[in-house]
Amino acid sequence: MVIVRRTKQRQAILNKILSAEGPLSVSQIHGRASEELPRLGIATVYRTIKTLREEGEIVSVELPGEEAHYESAGRGHHHHFRCWSCEQVFDLGVCPVGIPSGTTLPGGYRVEEHNLTLYGRCSSCVAT
Repeated sequence: MVIVRRTKQRQAILNKILSAEGPLSVSQIHGRASEELPRLGIATVYRTIKTLREEGEIVSVELPGEEAHYESAGRGHHHHFRCWSCEQVFDLGVCPVGIPSGTTLPGGYRVEEHNLTLYGRCSSCVAT
């Protein structure tokens, strides 16, 4: 059994991921955690993310053409919205596709899962 220490760096990184409105990139995690721990190194963030993924506390979110983002595991099926203006990624609480696993599409394609990222401007950016 491996015992993982709960360092203040690890806890700060995890807290920033858990409290985010959507998945965060490594640089976003580093920036937010550095507000709390100014001497936090980027290598520590990468190592901590690797460990948190291995332990199943966070998952990777792949956005086309971008580096991986990370969010809390166990959020269930959901999709994301990427704002072109502020570049934030937000979790959508609904599935606008509504295609259940096991659905067979025309042509014989059997759906096992789907991921969707919508793009546009978030409410804050639309208001400005």
